[in-house]
Amino acid sequence: MQAPRLVASDVDGTLLDPHDRVTPRAAAVIGRAVAAGVGFVLVTGRPPRWIPPVVAAVGVGRLAVCANGSVLYDAVEDRVLWSQTLEPAALAEIAQAVADVLPTSGLAVERVGTSAHDGEAFVAEPAYRHAWPDSDNAITERSDLLTAPAVKMLVRCSELRSEAMVAALAPVVGHVGDLTFSHPAGLVEISPPGVTKATGLAEVAGRLGVDVADVIAFGDMPNDLEMLRWAGHGVAMGNAHPVLHDVADEITATNGEDGLALVLERWF
Repeated sequence: MQAPRLVASDVDGTLLDPHDRVTPRAAAVIGRAVAAGVGFVLVTGRPPRWIPPVVAAVGVGRLAVCANGSVLYDAVEDRVLWSQTLEPAALAEIAQAVADVLPTSGLAVERVGTSAHDGEAFVAEPAYRHAWPDSDNAITERSDLLTAPAVKMLVRCSELRSEAMVAALAPVVGHVGDLTFSHPAGLVEISPPGVTKATGLAEVAGRLGVDVADVIAFGDMPNDLEMLRWAGHGVAMGNAHPVLHDVADEITATNGEDGLALVLERWF
């Protein structure tokens, strides 16, 4: 591949090291790429409110495709540029299917407004158990989760692996939403139908006038799968889920070994 015109990176397990930091080496090479006129975009399952610290740590860039492709966020202006949502009827259908096939699961929804911290962005029912130690959600009854559009529904079942949950849910909700996961221990993320990191990244590339052949993308988990397939050059981290190693154009070192920087330093 020649020097890319657009660099797309997942955040957790990819851009961030195992201590959740952007290393000086990664920040430096991304800065050199941007100085050379290359675009840089974060493509993540994270919501907009978790993006500004990452952009600040990188030191350059402004756009982030959030919620696995459902949101485009401008971190410099703190503005949601667009979002795609699961409507209440779809949320209700998913909730019923989850109750039927995974009755011990807890549900939560991610919503967005016009900026990163509008309203109650993350709302969960009491049975929802967080996969991460920090939580910033409101608690309400399941019926209240289904009253407003959401960019993502989360299904949590800590006694199962995420792959097993996807296998159980796909036959009953695959027509209503796009299922994926970025955490292995019982957490499935459901986006609007056909919405993935690839569709969000394609929108950014189109805005910037960059052909797919000139896009390089980095990722580590199954929610990165479509993005790595779509990009002109898809790079799986050394610590990536095996399914990404099967489809990537290249496998780099782990996020703890500056795998992203190692690749970009060929050109910048």
